[in-house]
Amino acid sequence: MPTGMLHLDTGNTSFMILCASLVMLMTPGLAFFYGGLVGRKNVLAIMIQSYVSMGLTTVLWFLFGYSMCFSGDLKTHTDLYGIIGNFQLCCLNGVNLGTPSPVNPTIPLAVFFAYQNMFAIITPALITGAFTNRVTFKAYMIFLTAWLILVYFPFVHMVWGGGLLASWGVLDFAGGIVVHNIAGIAALASVLYVGKRHVTDRGPHSIPLVALGTGLLWFGWYGFNAGSEVAVDAVTATAFINTDIAASFAAISWLFLEWSLSKKPKFLGLLTGAVAGLATVTPAAGYVAPWAAAIIGVVSGIVCYGAVAMKNKLEWDDALDVWGVHGVGGFLGIIMLGLLATKGFNPNGANGLFYGGADFFGKEVAAVIGSSFYAFIFTYGMLWIIDKITPVKVTASTEETGLDEGLHGEQAYV
Repeated sequence: MPTGMLHLDTGNTSFMILCASLVMLMTPGLAFFYGGLVGRKNVLAIMIQSYVSMGLTTVLWFLFGYSMCFSGDLKTHTDLYGIIGNFQLCCLNGVNLGTPSPVNPTIPLAVFFAYQNMFAIITPALITGAFTNRVTFKAYMIFLTAWLILVYFPFVHMVWGGGLLASWGVLDFAGGIVVHNIAGIAALASVLYVGKRHVTDRGPHSIPLVALGTGLLWFGWYGFNAGSEVAVDAVTATAFINTDIAASFAAISWLFLEWSLSKKPKFLGLLTGAVAGLATVTPAAGYVAPWAAAIIGVVSGIVCYGAVAMKNKLEWDDALDVWGVHGVGGFLGIIMLGLLATKGFNPNGANGLFYGGADFFGKEVAAVIGSSFYAFIFTYGMLWIIDKITPVKVTASTEETGLDEGLHGEQAYV
């Protein structure tokens, strides 16, 4: 449990409440983003998968999720082998008005609890874009629960909760490994297990909805990245501006690359590029200089575009490009962090390979490769087990009817 006394700083606390609210807004933003990308008959089915995470994940987070992530640590031998916490904070047991956050004693634990809860909500929701139009709601609910317990919670503890990777010296400012890489790799495992759709959408049914979702995601991402400093200081400001710089450079890079190849400037490409830049800069936002964020943006726009093109060539039915944007983006972001991190912009960070930190670079590479294997194997195995309990994939007739009507008995448009 957190020790010490709360030394309340109203500025830090107010800022973190605002950031928690911004990150919460990202999940509805994701629902609009994904909802616009699918066909008219499957809008509600994909959106409910994001919104139900807001409810179910919070229930799990309160019951035991927060405790699995942030109680105990490897250094003091008070967690379980550096992989998960010790369950002493289940249902916020022992937490009162004077309990400080485990990472900043000027913020109440309750605020940190809420902020990290919003991360837990959106991470599994990212995966849903990969298997859209194919998975039963019952199977998804089991998957959501199991994936949080077996994949997300352990990685939060290992990286941010004083667990195995943290003790090793691995850094991840706001979720390159913890959020985007493991979600994107889980998406790939899901695509390969579930297989292709019987009925493929003819294309996005509403690009304006995608644009609205992108705007909400971009806006919320300032809380996602800047808030990960868990204080108001110069690093917070750097993370904020790095987020905007990377997203902008990535959006323009993707736009011009696609324009040069297709001969038309695509709005959807601009939007997708922005999200790729946001995902890629996330682990590095508070550890690199603004010029490095610009490089990260350009590289992410090009590499993630290439990943999506490769996915299409291989005929993987990652419907909404979760692997290409988040999986590759998160992986790339950790690599770029290992190259470009500098203590000149965060004394509590590390120096990357370009600043003489070869050892740090090696740790980052090893960590992200390990997280990729872990997320893929556990996700694939999890889906296999769930399929023995209840069918994972919807029937061809349900796909033809549309999941909105077939699974939920509702229609987005009449």
